[in-house]
Amino acid sequence: MKSWQVHAFCEPEQMTLDDIPVPEPGPAEVRIRNHAAALNFFDILQIQGKYQIRPPFPFTPGAEVSGIVDAVGAEVKHVFPGDPVTAMTHNGAFAEYSLAAADRTFHMIAGMDFPEAAAMPVVYHTSYFALHRRAGLAHREWLLVHAGASGVGMSAIQIGKAYGAQVIATAGSQAKLDFCLAQGADYALPYTDPGWVERVKEITGGRGVDVVYDPVGGEVFDLSTRCMAGEGRMLVIGFASGRIPNVPANRILLKDISIVGVHWGQYVAQHPEFLSHTHEVLTAMYLGGQIHPVVGKAFRLEDAPAGLRELAERKILGKAVVVMG
Repeated sequence: MKSWQVHAFCEPEQMTLDDIPVPEPGPAEVRIRNHAAALNFFDILQIQGKYQIRPPFPFTPGAEVSGIVDAVGAEVKHVFPGDPVTAMTHNGAFAEYSLAAADRTFHMIAGMDFPEAAAMPVVYHTSYFALHRRAGLAHREWLLVHAGASGVGMSAIQIGKAYGAQVIATAGSQAKLDFCLAQGADYALPYTDPGWVERVKEITGGRGVDVVYDPVGGEVFDLSTRCMAGEGRMLVIGFASGRIPNVPANRILLKDISIVGVHWGQYVAQHPEFLSHTHEVLTAMYLGGQIHPVVGKAFRLEDAPAGLRELAERKILGKAVVVMG
């Protein structure tokens, strides 16, 4: 099978598309003939050696796929060869076949196509965990979503609206601001304009937002602490800006705010039952028309490095995927 391989930490363009053996599933694993795989920002960091998880060489990047079950291990009872599924693979998605743990493999939701199904697992599971489990987002609370036109931002806007929140999104261009509004954001502000903090205060009647969803870090994090309401929750999703921020503890004290970590991968490793619960909730949201993954651009498998480069350069609205065959 064709598989993108990382033989040493490098840029995406330095990966090699190799012919390797089709893997055999273990007792609790599923082998999937991939139809689509989603691209994520953390894939780039992992290829570069900048991510917290460093697989042994050579490895195939990619964490989420959709396709047809090709083979199952002896202990797998809920999916069968021929079933259309979506799965979280950890690694191995940028290939014609992937292995996934059975408990991270789910039947594809009715009405989805393969690119859309591949675009859903990681970002929507992350945002549900962040907003429901970590922030306890409540009806009519104010939610501020940074990088609202990204995959995680898109999912946070949609899930926030499903919970009845009032959503303010930030993004870096007019096209991205329009995209945020199309996902349901009530307001969309350019974070390139330093006046966005005062604008957030104006929109919220001076009280600030209750929850901040921040996958950016850096200055965006710093400024967000200035427009939070009392008992507000800052969700630390990631650091796409490249700078891990610090917050003065006196600001946390004086405003009664909480800085809340969102390490979805670690949580589901410790609470594996949360995956199936989340999938059930997201399925209901999708079938109810509350969430809808947007695939901004699709690439052929052989063009995966180009897709990752466009993702790194912030050129993708929503999710980018590679398609096979």
